[in-house]
Amino acid sequence: MGNRHVPQSIFFVKGIGRHKDELASFEDALRNAGIEKFNLVVTVSSIFPPKCRIISARKGLSLLEPGEIVHCVIARLASKETNRLLAAAVGLAKPKDSKQYGYLSEHHAFGQTGKIAGDYAEDLAASMLGTMLGIEVDPEKDWSERRKEYRSRGHILKSRHICQSAEVTSDGRWTTVIAVAMMVS
Repeated sequence: MGNRHVPQSIFFVKGIGRHKDELASFEDALRNAGIEKFNLVVTVSSIFPPKCRIISARKGLSLLEPGEIVHCVIARLASKETNRLLAAAVGLAKPKDSKQYGYLSEHHAFGQTGKIAGDYAEDLAASMLGTMLGIEVDPEKDWSERRKEYRSRGHILKSRHICQSAEVTSDGRWTTVIAVAMMVS
């Protein structure tokens, strides 16, 4: 079986960066989110592990060391087109039963507000989880605003999202927005 790497907790951060160079704008967004000092592995298939705990960003950052390799799900978007609206969001949907796995989704879009992009990422994660559970999740019918959960065919799905949006300024600099789910083992 060898070494197994299953995250025990996860935390969410977001950031915005602005700079004359696109890469430096991304670095500024990482810095704004507080995660610039880690080596991020961003190609993971967006599974929220069973029994994984959601912790605060403050707690999560205290568990990591500079230079550490950290797996994450990241949504990222950049532009330098004046007045362009950018949004990056990560959504989470998990079954009420913590012994089952859930889904994380990343979404980035031009022209969407943070609310629209965040809700879309959350709905996408719930839809992917519904597919795994063999149910169809209809965000219009199944979402309970009061309970902050989806209910479909007796299944209860908990969900949330984090989103960063921004408008590109007229100073010719790149703007980058990021939303990130950081996985801690």
